[in-house]
Amino acid sequence: MILSINVHLQYRLSRPTDLLLQIEAADLSDQNVRQTRTRFSEVANVSRIAADDGLGERIWLRADGLFQFDYSAEIEIDRPKRDLSTLPATPPHQLPGEAVRYLMPSRYCPSDEFQTFVAAEFGNLSGGAQIAAMRDWIERSFQYVPGASNAQTTALDSFVQRQGICRDYAHVLVTLARAATIPARFASVYAPGVTPPDFHAVAEVYLDGAWHLVDPTGMATSQNIAIIGVGADAANVAFLNIFGQAEFVAQSVSVSPV
Repeated sequence: MILSINVHLQYRLSRPTDLLLQIEAADLSDQNVRQTRTRFSEVANVSRIAADDGLGERIWLRADGLFQFDYSAEIEIDRPKRDLSTLPATPPHQLPGEAVRYLMPSRYCPSDEFQTFVAAEFGNLSGGAQIAAMRDWIERSFQYVPGASNAQTTALDSFVQRQGICRDYAHVLVTLARAATIPARFASVYAPGVTPPDFHAVAEVYLDGAWHLVDPTGMATSQNIAIIGVGADAANVAFLNIFGQAEFVAQSVSVSPV
């Protein structure tokens, strides 16, 4: 599948401000960046740094006044379809170093508080079958409600409220997986069919020696997802960090198959 991606951002800055963006889709073995164009208004500084796990890049900018950022790309997705429920878990003592930290609780994913629930609800399953059951439980039990959460909402908050947006769904799945001793990380992505159109978030779990994308909202599949970046939770892969004050002006995200 080939995805056409177009992003437009506008913010008004009252003074010189540092911005850290992670918006460009990563160039990976299973997703090829065929075309890309990144444009932004005049800035005082531009530099690129590696993102978490060396997957994708972040851009440092120092801007003032009306800041505008535009990104367009064509991404070819070539990711094999796998039946998640058939994948075995990797025993903890066989995990590579890159996966170990994703067993641990993080800011938005307090997995140590969910071990009893996971054992009671999903303890009869293991590996991919357990993850599939968690995914189906979240999609069945939660309501997708824009505005129901904010930047402080944790997986525990979402679990209690049984509602949220893609960010919250992903946090809950990541949390449940870690509570079951399955490494899981948060992935910022693009996907067609997301309603309302926006940046999207899914979980990525480590099974059978590899990472696998899982969307608990049910809006996307691994075959039509373009990964931007990954991290322990949303704090690590925000599309924009503003180190100062800014006024939101406009934002649009369009993702469609070619």
